[in-house]
Parts: sequence; C-alpha cells; structure tokens
Amino acid sequence: MKTIYLIKDLAIKTGLSIYTIKYYLRVGLVREIGRSPDTNFRYFDETTVKKLLSIRELRKKNRSINEIKKGLPGH
Repeated sequence: MKTIYLIKDLAIKTGLSIYTIKYYLRVGLVREIGRSPDTNFRYFDETTVKKLLSIRELRKKNRSINEIKKGLPGH
C-alpha cells in the first residue's frame, strides 16, 4: 500500500518548513498528488519526500531555484 503524506508530514520527514514546501509547490518544484474532497488538504507520496530531500541538499550547495528546476526530472 502506498504511503500518503500531508504537508505537515513532509515538513517532519524533510526538515523543511511548511512555508518552504508551499513555496516549492508555488514555483513548481514539487506537485501534490491530490486533495481531500472534504478538507482540501494536499496529498503527497514518497516521491515528493525524495524530491524535497534532493532539493534541500542542492540548496545547501547554493544551487538556485532555477538551476534546481532545470535539473529535476519531469521539468
């Protein structure tokens, strides 16, 4: 069974703030896999966790958002 994460779960697993994750969503670095019809909460999967961890490491190496965006698969 596939593990589904909420944005707060992503923040805990990646060490990134919810604000930062929402920014990455806004600029297109990551995408939600769906939303709850009842609460409108965003859903994410393990792929998003891995992508956010990669982005975090690249940002530590002073890579710009544009550089990261160009280098990520699916962009």
